Amino acid sequence: MLGKVENLMVEMVTSLGDPRSVELFHRVPKGKRLRAKLILKIAGLSEDSLKLAAIVELIHAASLLHDDVIDDAFTRRGEESINALFGNKTAIMLGDILYSKGFSELTFLPKDVAYSIANAVALLSVGELLDVELSQTFNESEERYFDMIYKKTASLIEASAKAAALLAGKNGDIYALYGKNLGLAFQIIDDILDITQSSETLGKPSLNDFKEGKTTLPYLYMYRALNAEDQTKLLSFFQQELGEADKVWIKTKMNETKALQDAIAYARRLGMEALDVIENEEDVGLSSIIKEMIERNF
Repeated sequence: MLGKVENLMVEMVTSLGDPRSVELFHRVPKGKRLRAKLILKIAGLSEDSLKLAAIVELIHAASLLHDDVIDDAFTRRGEESINALFGNKTAIMLGDILYSKGFSELTFLPKDVAYSIANAVALLSVGELLDVELSQTFNESEERYFDMIYKKTASLIEASAKAAALLAGKNGDIYALYGKNLGLAFQIIDDILDITQSSETLGKPSLNDFKEGKTTLPYLYMYRALNAEDQTKLLSFFQQELGEADKVWIKTKMNETKALQDAIAYARRLGMEALDVIENEEDVGLSSIIKEMIERNF
């Protein structure tokens, strides 16, 4: 089914009549297609569900193109990013093309479905802005962290689940809550993997989040548990290029303070809450998505 989504995404871009856009789109590294999988599991296979899945993945790809420019990221999933290959201007404009095409195709879907996705994209953009603002200084606020990851990551996953449910005549609110919890847990696991996995596994430098000014949940937990001297040392690493000794120190302190274990436990709780919400719904394999997402290593 995902192959059909991929083909439809290419068809949508091709319909613009610009060979360069198609060529560039083929160079965009493909992801896990989590949002498409979610939509097709909830809504089943139909012309509208395939279209919704393709639209959401185009929008997600657009957001990542912009994200890479904002973060000065030159790799994406182990491959060179579009901005690394062709420059920031090309990456931004390709992102705009994918956003715009996604929105134009969205107008052919039912109004409530279209609104759910469109509103989430507005939240996603606000989340990007929040992420930039939070990266200016070390963020000690768990509330601000969760607000940012909800808007930047979870809102589109939440909307994908809700929109798919609406297409299938199911309860949109129930599936929205499942999607929100899935999205929050997904981002927390991403933040954990940035610390625990190698650069080769991640397809990008390890411990890169802290260098970029991202105070993720493990760092928040760790900071609170450190003594004043170690807190000062951690802050000295913020937005700095880390040497191997610095990385070892951070990982050691992460283990000593149980910051990673606590963050993993929080993500698991969110996953269990997501499953609790849909326990009375038809089993369409959503539990496997939660399991795969929490137990993944990249």
